[in-house]
Amino acid sequence: MATMTIRLPDEQHNRLKILATRRGVSLNKLMEEFAIRILTETDAETRFRLRAARGNVAAGLAILDKLDKHFAQTEK
Repeated sequence: MATMTIRLPDEQHNRLKILATRRGVSLNKLMEEFAIRILTETDAETRFRLRAARGNVAAGLAILDKLDKHFAQTEK
């Protein structure tokens, strides 16, 4: 396991300690949770962008048009 030192303004540090206490976790665990969340979001965005790059724009727009027509008919 690696150790990382970060510098934060005192006010942010205090607010994070309060948040960790409210959640019932250590400040270290809170930061680990934040890191996991941002890495997961980044991985999801990367997968989306890779799939979008391989996608067919015309086919995608055709599917959206089909959905628009379907929902326009069901609203009547």
